Amino acid sequence: MRFDVITLFPSIFEPFLEQGVNRRAFESELMQVKLWNLRDFAQGNYKRVDDRPYGGGAGMVLMPEPLLQCLKAIRVDRGDKRTQSPLIFFSPTGESLTHEFVQNWSYDHGAILLCGRYEGVDQRFIDLYVDMVISIGDFVLSGGEIPAMAFLDAMARLQPGVLNTQESHQYDSFNEKLDGLLDCPHYTRPEVWEGLVVPQELMSGHHEKIELWRKQQSLAITQNQRPDLIERLKKSKIN
Repeated sequence: MRFDVITLFPSIFEPFLEQGVNRRAFESELMQVKLWNLRDFAQGNYKRVDDRPYGGGAGMVLMPEPLLQCLKAIRVDRGDKRTQSPLIFFSPTGESLTHEFVQNWSYDHGAILLCGRYEGVDQRFIDLYVDMVISIGDFVLSGGEIPAMAFLDAMARLQPGVLNTQESHQYDSFNEKLDGLLDCPHYTRPEVWEGLVVPQELMSGHHEKIELWRKQQSLAITQNQRPDLIERLKKSKIN
């Protein structure tokens, strides 16, 4: 699985690829990540990649030609077709990134990730070359690097051998083991901290009671925080 990242700030990704548990995915090359500096494909002495928007207004817009030249170079380097390595653009205007999407993608060949900057990307490039627009939430960031890292992080932890035990991620929020609901609370030593005690169910050693408590807590938290997930679960069971 290979991911090519188009960015103006490739150095942002370097510590991300070298730290934490997920670095195992990159070091073992279960996931290959190649960074492409967009300025390397700009013309002129100043390597300009942006310009003022038509119609006026604040901010600058990434020009389409440097993006196209970078994309062409990536496709030659990958040696595959657009259908095998779609171009994903991170923007608040896109569809929400979900666990289901990440899980389905985790078995694929990879993709090309476009990190926007400034006011945005020339819409003509998006119309002609972007295959999917993804958002990580209803808020605006300075660029697409953080969403791209979130996408890669979520993808990496699903790869075999990355986590200490393969079942670790199966009990995370949104997973099938939890019927797509939120995870339950977790506790560790000491038994009493700041006057708060670990729930007795977790101290009982009774596996069925522990499992029941966790399911009840998961359901209660989901009902309180994300009732939409409860409704989705009900609909899936009806269908």
